[in-house]
Amino acid sequence: MNDRLKNEIAACYSGRLPVVSSSTQHFGEEPPLVGTQGAGNIFFGNCNLRCVYCQNYQISQTHKEQIKNEVTHKRLAEMMLELQERGCHNINFVSPTHFAPQMARAILIAAERGLRLPIVYNTNAYDSVEVLRLLDGIIDVYLPDLKYAENDAGYLYSKVKGYKDSARQAIGEMFRQTGDQITFDEGGLLKRGLVIRLLVLPNDIGGIRESLEWIKDELSPRVAVSLMAQYYPTNVAGTNARYVLLSRRITETEWLRAVSLLDELGMEEGWMQEYDGAAYYYRPDFSNGVTPFKDIRDFAG
Repeated sequence: MNDRLKNEIAACYSGRLPVVSSSTQHFGEEPPLVGTQGAGNIFFGNCNLRCVYCQNYQISQTHKEQIKNEVTHKRLAEMMLELQERGCHNINFVSPTHFAPQMARAILIAAERGLRLPIVYNTNAYDSVEVLRLLDGIIDVYLPDLKYAENDAGYLYSKVKGYKDSARQAIGEMFRQTGDQITFDEGGLLKRGLVIRLLVLPNDIGGIRESLEWIKDELSPRVAVSLMAQYYPTNVAGTNARYVLLSRRITETEWLRAVSLLDELGMEEGWMQEYDGAAYYYRPDFSNGVTPFKDIRDFAG
């Protein structure tokens, strides 16, 4: 086992200090995170997965390049405050798993200096339940991917063992902390809750039905789901014959089949992208009294 306090490089190729590839106003997240001023995204470098179709592989799988992007905890806190000054609606940590302790320390520093925005934990869900318990009360919005319904797929396409089991346990802990209610402010911006992302993969590699059934039966049909159509065969998915099942975009039929499952299984909350991935639509449950934005273009100002 590596001792990162001694700056020994771990399996995620990360040491004691956080690696930040960029911090920016981002408009590609779900509408209630984007609002009019964008989410305050902080993209961590490196990753604890090795997804063969990673859309951010230039920062997640290039550790020799990313080492130059190490920052101090103080500087990470300053980035949060700068995003707040720019009007961002939240601080959205992207791929935070391997830097969770560093993230928490920087949040404390930033809070002492006036940070008041909701904190979003935007993760691949291959997280330690023990660490997530320590984040209880620090994280406002959990935004995990649930990539696969089978461990074998996680091993083949993301190079980790036991993905399904680990991710479900982690999301179960997130659910324990938030419950099935998502909270909006008066402007329709997300303040607290759990939103589970499901990326539709070609040939149903992810097992959308199985994941939705697990969410409904083991968590709640009211848990918000974000169904995404934006897959494309980047990284090595489009060039390595071993991953031929992932070598194309999804078809419209595959997408509509996934969408139909939301109604079939009675999922009540969440968002889905258009088939071309360009816009989000809200699947409203008006019983919570919220009048939601239905189209990402409603945020145009």
